[in-house]
Order: sequence, then C-alpha cells, then structure tokens
Amino acid sequence: MPKQELEFFDAQKTGKWERPEGYPEGVTQLIITECPETKAFTRFVRFVPGAETTQTLSHECWEEVYIIEGELIAGSEVYTAGMTAVRPPHMPHGPFRTINGCLTYEVHYYSR
Repeated sequence: MPKQELEFFDAQKTGKWERPEGYPEGVTQLIITECPETKAFTRFVRFVPGAETTQTLSHECWEEVYIIEGELIAGSEVYTAGMTAVRPPHMPHGPFRTINGCLTYEVHYYSR
C-alpha cells in the first residue's frame, strides 16, 4: 500500500509531535504520511532553541531536507531557511545544533 492520498490539510493541527527514537530532548517530529510497505515517510522535524544532537547520523534510505525556518549548525557550517539537502543512503551528517530553533520538512524513501 502506498502513502495515503491526502488533499490539503493542516498536519500540525491534526498530527502528534513526538520525539524520534535516538534523538535528544528538544527535537520532535510530526509524521505527515508514511507507507507501511516501503517504510517511506514524510515529516516535519522541529528543534527548539538550544537543541543539540550529539552523534553523526546516517540512514538506510534517501533523505531530502528543506529548512522552513531557523537554522541548523554543523561544525562551523550554518544552514538557514530556504536551504536544501539531498542525502543518499549511509551519507554521514550532523551532529547539529541550533541557537534560535529550526523547522524542517523531510522526505525519506528507498530506491530500488
């Protein structure tokens, strides 16, 4: 079964923000839609001001990220609203921190 077909709706009003497994306090996700068969999903991720991850991450899937607001800092690099990342499986990234908070839109999927 593919992802759900959903016409415009306010996911932030109808969904539930939860801390993703392995992430620290201050980082939450809101799953917008997911495919139980392929495990592909779309989500918002929110970092509260001062939130910080401590580990380098990598995923089994492709990950596309768009920063809606705020900033993410990795080392000396600062990524701001409007910036996008496209990461293939197993690409290391992070750790991240934010001073003012951050909201991202992410798509995770597997290629054949």
